Amino acid sequence: MDRIQTNPPDWSALIPVLPGEGPRSRELYAALRRLIETGALAAGAKLPTTRDLARRFGLSRSAAVACFEMLISEGFAVAKVGAGTFVAANVPHLPVTLKRERLPDIDVTASLPCGLGVAVSDARTISLFRILLSRHLARPGPEHFRYGDPRGGLGLRTAIAAYLRTARGVRCDPGQIVLTSGTQQGLDLLARAAIRPGDAVWIENPCYPMAHAVLAGTGAKVVGVPVDAEGLDPDLGERLCPGARAAYVTPSHQYPLGVTMTMRRRLALLDWAGRNGAWIFEDDYDSEFRYAGPPLTSLQGMDGSGRVAYLGTFSKILFPGLRIGYVVVPEPLLDAVMAVRARSDRFPSTLAEGALTDLLNEGHFAAHLRRVRRRVQAARDVLVAGLEAHCHDSLDVIVPEQGLHLVAKLKSTRQDTELVEAAKAAGVGARALSSMFVDGPERHGLVLGFSGFSDEELHTAMVRLGRVMR
Repeated sequence: MDRIQTNPPDWSALIPVLPGEGPRSRELYAALRRLIETGALAAGAKLPTTRDLARRFGLSRSAAVACFEMLISEGFAVAKVGAGTFVAANVPHLPVTLKRERLPDIDVTASLPCGLGVAVSDARTISLFRILLSRHLARPGPEHFRYGDPRGGLGLRTAIAAYLRTARGVRCDPGQIVLTSGTQQGLDLLARAAIRPGDAVWIENPCYPMAHAVLAGTGAKVVGVPVDAEGLDPDLGERLCPGARAAYVTPSHQYPLGVTMTMRRRLALLDWAGRNGAWIFEDDYDSEFRYAGPPLTSLQGMDGSGRVAYLGTFSKILFPGLRIGYVVVPEPLLDAVMAVRARSDRFPSTLAEGALTDLLNEGHFAAHLRRVRRRVQAARDVLVAGLEAHCHDSLDVIVPEQGLHLVAKLKSTRQDTELVEAAKAAGVGARALSSMFVDGPERHGLVLGFSGFSDEELHTAMVRLGRVMR
């Protein structure tokens, strides 16, 4: 016969006050369950009667009964006819305080003046986008209420294909375009579809750190190929790693150095991919922001063997919160990419597709781009002038003809990582150039963004940076 324990006389001191607000039965249930899981109420201990609980805590008896019913139904307590309710023999035991590994806090550097990844807020475009979005939500189509094509809506893919053919010389049809939440997801889809653990992959050195993280995350052997004034050197890449399965490049505006890959190097890279059956992942993240003539023709548009996958995004042009990017996938790789997409993310959000499609088709996007390009170029000039005025003795500024950031190389032997921390403390969102190198000799400098900040913010940031550099 089981031995029945009685209540300790001071059991109610364990729950002196019911915490929180809301249904009292749920609060009492949570308090008792917490006592059971932490061992404060041992297995086999008799619980007080529902009448006693109701009296002690000012509850209705029905609330106390509902609490016990929840504990019993979930296996934390057992009822014995004529004896009462007891803590079950087998229950999970948790520490009083759960210790969890927490992710690091989000880096606030980007929100500081000169931070990277900040888009221009254009009031006219935001107003237009709100109108277009309301137009589609007023009469929502069936695509919002069913699972769709893993590539995304045909209307937006058709508009993107037309834009890319005209603006970037990309050769594609809507069937090759896969909508993503941004370049990062697009590269992840390509990497998981085309690369296997142990495969070698070229990456520019220095490089975009998150691209390196994606490629390394597949288990690939990531090989840094040095970048010079002509961009990545394919001949050097073949000497370093002749059997690479793919290459990740930013040929129109190398990240972070800002150089443009020459025609000689582009043809050599395409030749390498064709001869070796390798893939080229072309990240064209900010080609729309070119200040010395029209955007350069894409590498994909020069590819005659179908080995280039083209990555683009609306995050830099419109705003990152939109979360819409795209990949132009080579036909031989399309089925594999779609299989990965269907497993990890059934299909992209349809909510903003219609509004963005109208923005492209009705000419609003082109007008927006003209406006923000002028503003960003003006911001670049303000930043350059500020660097010349306050940091001339410490930094050698390279004025970019494209993009949303610039590189300022150190004239001294100081460590850029230390300067970045000091700049952050002073309210300036610089990034260290040395941290973007894969391996080999590092160069020290500051990577500074100028998009999305007012003239006053940039000027103040340069005054502060000048003090840091002294």
